[in-house]
Amino acid sequence: MSYKDTLLMPKTDFPMRGNLPKREPVIQEKWESENIYQKVLEHTKERPLFVLHDGPPYANGDIHIGHAENKVLKDIIVRYKSMSGYRAPYVPGWDTHGLPIETALTKSGKVDRKKLSIAEFRKLCEEYALEQVNRQREQFKRLGVRGDWDNPYITLTKDYEAQQIKVFGEMAKKGYIYKDKKTVYWSPSSESALAEAEIEYHDKRSASIYVAFSIEDGKGVLDGDEKFIIWTTTPWTIPANLAIAVHPDFQYSVVKVNNEKYIVAAELLESLQQQFEWENVETIKTVQGKELEYVKAEHPLYGRTSLVILGDHVTLDAGTGCVHTAPGHGEDDYLVGKKYNLDILCPVDEKGVMTEEAPGYEGLYYDNANKPITEALTEKGALIKLSFITHSYPHDWRTKKPIIFRATEQWFASIKDFRSELLEAIKEVKWYPNWGETRLHNMIKDRGDWCISRQRSWGVPIPVFYGENNEPIITDETIEHVSNLFREHGSNIWFEWDAKDLLPEGFTSEHSPNGEFRKEMDIMDVWFDSGSSHQAVLEEREGLQRPADVYLEGSDQYRGWFNSSLSTGVAVTGKAPYKAVISHGFVLDGEGRKMSKSLGNTLSPNDVMNQLGADILRLWVSSVDYQADVRVSNDILKQVAEVYRKIRNTFRFMLGNLFDFNPSVHKVAYEELSEIDRYMLVKLNNLIDRVTKGYEEYQFSSIYHAIHNFCTIDMSSFYLDIAKDTLYIEAEDNQKRRAIQTVLYEVLVSLTKLTSPILSHTADEVWEHIPGVVEDSVQLTLMPKAVSVENAKEIEGKWDTFMDVRDEVLKALEEARNQKVIGKSLTAQIQLYAAQSAKELLKSLTNLDQVFIVSKAELAGNIDEAPEHAQKFENVAVVVTQAEGETCERCWVVTPEVGKNTNHPTLCPRCAEVIGN
Repeated sequence: MSYKDTLLMPKTDFPMRGNLPKREPVIQEKWESENIYQKVLEHTKERPLFVLHDGPPYANGDIHIGHAENKVLKDIIVRYKSMSGYRAPYVPGWDTHGLPIETALTKSGKVDRKKLSIAEFRKLCEEYALEQVNRQREQFKRLGVRGDWDNPYITLTKDYEAQQIKVFGEMAKKGYIYKDKKTVYWSPSSESALAEAEIEYHDKRSASIYVAFSIEDGKGVLDGDEKFIIWTTTPWTIPANLAIAVHPDFQYSVVKVNNEKYIVAAELLESLQQQFEWENVETIKTVQGKELEYVKAEHPLYGRTSLVILGDHVTLDAGTGCVHTAPGHGEDDYLVGKKYNLDILCPVDEKGVMTEEAPGYEGLYYDNANKPITEALTEKGALIKLSFITHSYPHDWRTKKPIIFRATEQWFASIKDFRSELLEAIKEVKWYPNWGETRLHNMIKDRGDWCISRQRSWGVPIPVFYGENNEPIITDETIEHVSNLFREHGSNIWFEWDAKDLLPEGFTSEHSPNGEFRKEMDIMDVWFDSGSSHQAVLEEREGLQRPADVYLEGSDQYRGWFNSSLSTGVAVTGKAPYKAVISHGFVLDGEGRKMSKSLGNTLSPNDVMNQLGADILRLWVSSVDYQADVRVSNDILKQVAEVYRKIRNTFRFMLGNLFDFNPSVHKVAYEELSEIDRYMLVKLNNLIDRVTKGYEEYQFSSIYHAIHNFCTIDMSSFYLDIAKDTLYIEAEDNQKRRAIQTVLYEVLVSLTKLTSPILSHTADEVWEHIPGVVEDSVQLTLMPKAVSVENAKEIEGKWDTFMDVRDEVLKALEEARNQKVIGKSLTAQIQLYAAQSAKELLKSLTNLDQVFIVSKAELAGNIDEAPEHAQKFENVAVVVTQAEGETCERCWVVTPEVGKNTNHPTLCPRCAEVIGN
């Protein structure tokens, strides 16, 4: 007979190779056909609710690796919560309004914008946006993200827009919404106002000029022949200059240089002398800033008055201490200009072109006006110095082009009116990481009013009417009516219907005695769109709740969605719309560089899934410290794939050795388990505790490392290695074999559940092969609980010490193998000389040969009695020699006992007994 056939070798249909790119879509088809999302919700319907509210990605183009990280993090949380006692719905969303869609449509070449009405263009934008939603939806589903994909929230839908109008109306009702002419961030490339959240900073090369303004009226403080020197890096704003600001408390020096008198801040005089290369400087007198108020200077180009005014915003960090003030082109300038009743002069149009209010430069793009303005200043003898500097300058984060400050009429949300409530609400939120609280607090603390109007076509209209006297009309009645109209028809009717048709029937207003009305044509900031999602989704939809338990987005959303959601949420409800906020960093390439198409270092999640599989991408997400910036590359993903292979092989080994195990029949009672079996249950309990803690605290990298170490160290390198002898060699119903199988079963079921939120496809695949489970999917189960083990601490302490001893023995065997003393470990016999710390432990073990996987092992004495040739370690000294005897044909143990059984002369007594006669 073939003794090999008598071994109980592993048998399983669970394949060694994951082949994830092909297998995952099959698993996903099964999820879809069984409607696993609804099945999980139905299964958990009686449980308390946990809501992770999805921040809407922008619907334009394929998903990138940052999208993948974000969605997988959310999916891990939602899947864990539904397996830990909660009902955890997940409604994915999309942000679908705004300039990028307008631009993409225009650049496509299929649309002639000039030939279309606003309403027609908006319909094309909607079609394009929904195409992008469908495209991204399939890619997110391919990641294995479980959610209500058939009913996502989309910011362009009728129900969403109707609720957004209500948010606007509620804020207006509380007096937080107002219209004013203010200096705002303006993007000539987008032809629209921008909010702070839409600004990013890049280096820009600018002209740096110092300009002299002659005195027109010294008001008895100055003689009249002096000149103020101002500094600016925007020469194009000189035509808009109406004043010079000085600080009331600074000292200003009147100095004489080359028969000219100049006025600069006394503290900056020395550095300015060096810059201007002045020699023989004579200080004639010093005056305090407040004495210079209402002195009149003369505009160097136009000869009009530039008033000297006082401003606390003036600093000594740079410049001259005399600040060029153009109220139409700067926030500080605007505020101080209003205080002094200056005009808000803004001689630049929406495209960034100088208007006739800047005589001599009309028709020039603002940046192109710098040179002729500088030349004119030179001709008039007003230019003191010209140089060029590279400095950090605000840019439009969509077009990546510089913005300007421009005074226009806009709609604002008055953050200052409820800032204290916002700051209090921030304190009530749990922040991961905890510096998020400080970051958002500082943003709100320093935030000016939110400019919410945009001069574009594709967005939610600002629901305001104007009477014949141009006064805005916003009432409960008009808001409710417009909201209902949008819910029924969508917001496009705002651009299709006349104002009178959009108003409630019979509507009258004191602002329009003749019944004539017009409507606002600006749209809302897209951050107002997404920031209204707590009302439009959490309140609108049955089965959700406000506040959400968690918002999770990239760290850039402290200035974006976290910020706008907080502002609208507190304004409407008095509370933050979230209980906790989790932020993640950006994804960088393997060298820590920002990913960009120009560098060619981007990594497409779709390519990764096609080559390696979604579970590899999901495992990578769990492996990184996502709260900081993370790195990814093909090499990094290959390393993650190797970890996946080890985890999968551990699953496969356990499944293979449970082929004849029925948990309802073969489970061994706890009392009958050996100590080493109990030790593995303690290790499993430790794993359950660590993994559960990792999920609860959103520290997924700790889960990754805990599972990896458990599979490779506790299981593969130790328990499974030792267990093979019993599993393969002993008789089918041998009590020790069934005990090991009992442990393997506990570990297998628990490990499948613990990995399910991360390795969602693989865990479901494993679950189908586990004997005796009743649930259709692991997704319908609860997370494992620790198994009760008596004297767990003592068992763990004892066997942890054994692990240290075992490591030393394995090193001795490896050295003997290198010295050609032995081949495989079963060809060895060992003598152990133990230190006091290990002696009692080794004496208590009756199966030393099995636990060290050698043919013979004996405790020979104390460590100080070891012979010279012994390999000495901290706990033991080891003598390794060739085992004596013959090799058993069945179990490969070398023993003199082989041949003593006449029926089976090539077997050892143990194998002969198993085979029988």
